[in-house]
Amino acid sequence: MTEPPYSSTIVGWREWVTLPGAGVPWIKAKIDTGARTSSLHAFDVEEFERDGEPWVRFGVRPWQNSDEDAVVVESRVHDRRQVRSSSGHVDERIVVLMDVVLHGTHLDVEMNLSNRDEMGFRMLIGREALRQGFLVDAGESFLGGRAPKRARRRNRGRE
Repeated sequence: MTEPPYSSTIVGWREWVTLPGAGVPWIKAKIDTGARTSSLHAFDVEEFERDGEPWVRFGVRPWQNSDEDAVVVESRVHDRRQVRSSSGHVDERIVVLMDVVLHGTHLDVEMNLSNRDEMGFRMLIGREALRQGFLVDAGESFLGGRAPKRARRRNRGRE
């Protein structure tokens, strides 16, 4: 058997990731090969202009069912895209570039901003991000390691 021309890191269907540029040390993400672009729960989205370019300011809540540890992020608007949700609804979303650390690897990810309050995960990592060297084992979880116990407890609303 010949070696593949590239190296891939195997991740599970859900992983703990870091958003260092946003000041989010831990957020649980669903690895979603059915989604083209990645998506992040954003609230209080406010567009503005800086040096003649479109920017956006938005809040990120890293924990499910909690407002604790929310951060405010400012980013240049990278794009606007029509995105079809899992329910089939199409809407226009703002896309920003974000630094995401998945399984110890820094990725530049096109992230669309959406309201994911009713979803099981605050973040999805889609195919475009996964093409940067990842394979998904749908039967596994947290192959990149677990967040510290305190972060996991906060995510479950126990602290």
